[in-house]
Amino acid sequence: MTKLYLAVCFLFICSLSSYATKLDLSSAQIFCPIRDKEITKRSIEILQQEVKKRSNLNLSVTSTLPSQGQVCIGIALESDLSAFPEIYKAAVRQLPTISAEGFKLVVIKDKKTVLIIGKDARGILYGVGRLLRKLEMTPQQLLLPTEVSIATSPRYSIRGHQLGYRPKTNAYDAFTVAQFDQYIRELALFGANSIEIVPPRSDDDPTSRHMVMPSLQMVSEQARICKEYGLDVWMWYPNMGLNYTHPDSIQKELQERHEVFGAVSRLDHVFVPGGDPGELEPDVLFAWLTKVAAVLHKYHPKAKIWVSPQVFRPTQKWFDAFFGHVNKSYPWFGGVVFGPWVKIPVHEIRRLVKPSIPIRHYPDITHNYTAQYPIPHWDLAYSMTLGRESINPRPHDEKIIHNALDQYGNGSISYSEGTNDDVNKFVWSDQDWNPNTPVIETLRDYARLFFGPNYQESVAQGLVALENNLKGPLVTNDGIYRTLTQWQTMEKSAPLSLLQNPRFQMGQIRAYYDAYTRRRLLYENELEQQARDALRNASATNISASLQEAKSILQKARNSPIWPDYRQKCFDLADSLFKSIGAQLTVEKHGAVSGRGNFIDNIDIPLNDSPWLLDQIAHLEKLKSPSEQLQKIQEILHRTDPGVGGFYDHFGSPESWHRVVSDVSWEKDPGSLLSPRVSFGVGLAGEEWVDEIKATGFKGQVTPRVWMKQVKTLYNLPLKIAYDELDPRASYKIKISYTGRFQSRMKLTTDDGSVVHDFLQTGEQPIFEFEVPQKATADGKVTFVWNCGEGERGSQVTEIWLMKK
Repeated sequence: MTKLYLAVCFLFICSLSSYATKLDLSSAQIFCPIRDKEITKRSIEILQQEVKKRSNLNLSVTSTLPSQGQVCIGIALESDLSAFPEIYKAAVRQLPTISAEGFKLVVIKDKKTVLIIGKDARGILYGVGRLLRKLEMTPQQLLLPTEVSIATSPRYSIRGHQLGYRPKTNAYDAFTVAQFDQYIRELALFGANSIEIVPPRSDDDPTSRHMVMPSLQMVSEQARICKEYGLDVWMWYPNMGLNYTHPDSIQKELQERHEVFGAVSRLDHVFVPGGDPGELEPDVLFAWLTKVAAVLHKYHPKAKIWVSPQVFRPTQKWFDAFFGHVNKSYPWFGGVVFGPWVKIPVHEIRRLVKPSIPIRHYPDITHNYTAQYPIPHWDLAYSMTLGRESINPRPHDEKIIHNALDQYGNGSISYSEGTNDDVNKFVWSDQDWNPNTPVIETLRDYARLFFGPNYQESVAQGLVALENNLKGPLVTNDGIYRTLTQWQTMEKSAPLSLLQNPRFQMGQIRAYYDAYTRRRLLYENELEQQARDALRNASATNISASLQEAKSILQKARNSPIWPDYRQKCFDLADSLFKSIGAQLTVEKHGAVSGRGNFIDNIDIPLNDSPWLLDQIAHLEKLKSPSEQLQKIQEILHRTDPGVGGFYDHFGSPESWHRVVSDVSWEKDPGSLLSPRVSFGVGLAGEEWVDEIKATGFKGQVTPRVWMKQVKTLYNLPLKIAYDELDPRASYKIKISYTGRFQSRMKLTTDDGSVVHDFLQTGEQPIFEFEVPQKATADGKVTFVWNCGEGERGSQVTEIWLMKK
């Protein structure tokens, strides 16, 4: 009993000690000696409003420093420190110096005071943001750990995100003005100083059924919100006209820009992509931008224009002309943007442009594949279901991507197409502020602020678990079920307010979706094996029965589905997210643009080879001869057989990746400009990726499942695949399946210079077969080398059969 009593006392003392290390700000007053109230107007309002939402406490503002013993939150510029007693000034001076947009956050425990000292107005805003991130806010209570003592300034001057009010996004087009205001505010609390908006005319429809007001009106509101928060306003403005040399066309385009630029109250920078869309020859592009600058400066005299070398089919001549113009230093020119589909690595761009010319990153943090920074070696089942654009927290990946390239630029404004990348935005902003920030610190701040202190650790770890769900082969990732258990445990104890929180629901829906997908993959893989066994047992006397048995087994996935309650949970959460934040996770019900976040539509896509097998069975049922049918069955069952002494590889599979030659790790080259990546897509005429392979039926050309994933290099980077342990006395032939998202012209040689095939066009047929020159394999090994034509998007290979003749 004595030991138990002492243990209880020890725990009680520890709890008191823990509580004693926190300053109770529940009764605090805000003291601000700054005379120019425009500097602090929104920052103080933000502090009051965000505290009120979470604690129902009203923080009053006083013009005099509260008396001894009164809890205080002091907000001031460094130049206003004279308004504080010497002990306060001494505490501030002890911290390192700060620079533009920086702040100091100091707890003076004995005085029951926390100070936010900003270098400038933005520094105060970010100091308020850091205080809100560290506060433990619960009903009628505000606690702040007393060890909080921060002096920090941003590493990079450009820190922001693109929030385009257009149909292509998976949620923004349904936002109200109030929702944009809140979202921009929350991004600012994590250090963002820039928001990029999109004009009414872009590579998108001009309107959608979700829009609450005309596009130009909302763009104007977005600019107003940013101006009130003191944030920079950027505009992504592609060239969508058909002619930029004819006077009439130019006048029409300029008139549109008068209307758009005149509609926004603040505009600091305009980013014009070199392409994707709007590709122009550099001479035409820069001549046109000089005219645009004249219009821009009529409404926003200090604004600059930035350009990216972002073209689909670049040539060296195009790049030479582009960088020639960049280095002329036009008075209106702001800098170069490095973003998706820029062929040249950013360190090379840094070498090509004058040192005085800034570079802005335009990172794609929103897409899973067919993207600037795809999920490395992603499982095919995920690419087919979650698709290109899904709710995708990738906190650790984002830090790796950011820190691999950040030193070559002045910061970044991310490419985002909705709320699916919400977590990624906050991690990216924190890395732009300080690349040394641990990811878990950002996630804890995120969880504490948006879910409450009681869920700080569980949500932070739950988000990490969702990222881990995406790694490695899905069939062996049993951690996915543990991730679901984590979210279900939170779900059971969560109050209604948390269960209705869209950010919590985004975590929930992924946890359920991932677990359901893995369970379905295991189930359907077993069904496929059973169906193949039925085909394997076919004989001349039972062909019809064997075919029927195989078909019946393959159709079980649809006719006898598993885990229907988890499937329904995903639909219920999708409906709730649509109602709260306009998240469009299905096309028909929620009005999504296909391929833009509608991953719930893919929840029933077959995860085995049943579409292809059923299609093959339908063909062989039409054959009249039993011998022909049996032969066809053998071809189906042995499609990948390379013969005795041969080799078969599928380069979407981890088992074959060891043959792919790469000298650069993903961590150093996350954009795959110097190394291969996995890619997704069939790319054959009449085949439109997985949209054509629905559970309800099949259209067009039905292909083997493996054709949907391949190895790929970008642009003119050679693709190299090596074989060893070959028979040096043998002759070989190579059969290749060429599939992928893009059709391209490719040439295949070997490492000794032998030509296997000259340039050929892919896309019309998938399978090609060639002789391998015997001298290329005479030493028992060979490296195959693919190169694409100039201006092509790259080389890609799906399967190889290396067969002894």
